[in-house]
Amino acid sequence: MSATKKYVLALDQGTTSSRAILFDRQGNIVAKAQKEYDQCYPQAGWVEHDPMEILYSQMNALELVLSEIEGRVSVRDIAAIGITNQRETTILWDKSTGRPVYNAIVWQCRRTAGLCEELKANGCADLVKSKTGLVIDAYFSGTKIKWILDNVPAARELANQGRLCFGTVETWLIWNFTGGKSHVTDYSNASRTMLFDVDRLCWDQALCDLLTIPMDILPKPVPSGAFHGEVAPGLIGLHELAGIPITGAIGDQPAALFGQACFLPGQAKNTYGTGCFLLMNTGKKRACSERNLLTGIAWGLGDEVEYAIEGSAFNAGSVIQWMRDELKLIDSAARCDELAASVSDANGVYLVPAFTGLGAPYWDMYARGILVGLTRGVNRTHIARAVIECIPYQLCDLLEAMSADAGLRLSEIRVDGGASVSNIMMQIQADLSQTQVNRPKVVESTALGAAYMAGLVAGVWQNKEEITLNRQVDRVFVPKMPRTQRDKLYRGWRRAVERSMNWAVEDE
Repeated sequence: MSATKKYVLALDQGTTSSRAILFDRQGNIVAKAQKEYDQCYPQAGWVEHDPMEILYSQMNALELVLSEIEGRVSVRDIAAIGITNQRETTILWDKSTGRPVYNAIVWQCRRTAGLCEELKANGCADLVKSKTGLVIDAYFSGTKIKWILDNVPAARELANQGRLCFGTVETWLIWNFTGGKSHVTDYSNASRTMLFDVDRLCWDQALCDLLTIPMDILPKPVPSGAFHGEVAPGLIGLHELAGIPITGAIGDQPAALFGQACFLPGQAKNTYGTGCFLLMNTGKKRACSERNLLTGIAWGLGDEVEYAIEGSAFNAGSVIQWMRDELKLIDSAARCDELAASVSDANGVYLVPAFTGLGAPYWDMYARGILVGLTRGVNRTHIARAVIECIPYQLCDLLEAMSADAGLRLSEIRVDGGASVSNIMMQIQADLSQTQVNRPKVVESTALGAAYMAGLVAGVWQNKEEITLNRQVDRVFVPKMPRTQRDKLYRGWRRAVERSMNWAVEDE
């Protein structure tokens, strides 16, 4: 791998689309492409993807990038490939045929909520938290694996025959791109399965036994930055990439932390994607949360492992999609911004987007979305404003918990993700959090983090200091709202959250 090569290719496999982005040494985007794919909702609270569609959409995005750079960039100048992915989403496949035995069960899916309640009732919560840094929740991969093994007739039989493979999405992509030669997962993804001991860096036999998961279906855990294999020859439409090494694999949220150059303990970022994800680097020591936040591995690079503390809200950018696709009140995300900006407030309206339950710090699998505060004077501009505001409110919940756990108040949040381009949302975020919001010029931090990880191993970048110098600020948003006004609004939000959680109790 030559340090003279100028480019790194990032595959960013997300919840609603697959993207491919080519970066140069300065961290600039040279070319990018995106392919959306279908979402499957078989029952209320269930979310699935077709694993083959995930693979083909990622390959199609790559083909589009190769077409875009033709005549401008030589593929021979691409040093490496880095992969980042939606975490927790669970795929099981027959390694002899390469075919999935069932659809991918997506991280948002709540079908195993009942099993999680059983585990908690049986006193397993402390065991899981001590080994994994996680709470017991349907969010994570472990109970999804068990569901497939128990409910798909061929799955358990294939496992007994030694033919079954499990993987999160980066494992699935690496396996396919290397022609089935590499069955690996990086530490950051492994630590989201509820099966991985984040201190010993290995699968835990007791946790696997608890969920009756045979350990031989699990991939080999490896550092995020390492040689994971190379692109196999014969991939349709991608033959030019044959032989290029895959040297980076990292879950989407740690990738964004890395892409934002949050390399020092105490530095934090928030990603506004399908969900809302706040991560703080805690260095080489795993932090323990007393407020229902998660701790786990941010990344492994060589022999170095760094940890992060994390809070997640399940629905952020997806709320704007809901307003566009299901309510049909807008025809684009930009229109939501325009409507929200046309009024000074939401006229007392709050939206709690608990479409798939509530994540941190509440962890209520049965909470449901709720729109409260409606009066006759409310119109769609106020609803648009409530949609925009519900995302910053959720981050405020996470910030308060994280600040209390860490014993400090953050002076700055680095932001990225699709919704971070919204100026009105970022200003509302600064006002409601009373914290400075720092947005970089390149908001594709997730893909950039995967590229940086791969490029460090391949020699495109020599060290983290070089990456830090690449980061350029687009705009800093500072709080303008008086604290008393902010506190009044936030109290209203907390009351709305209580009603969202109580709704589920009444519904039962």
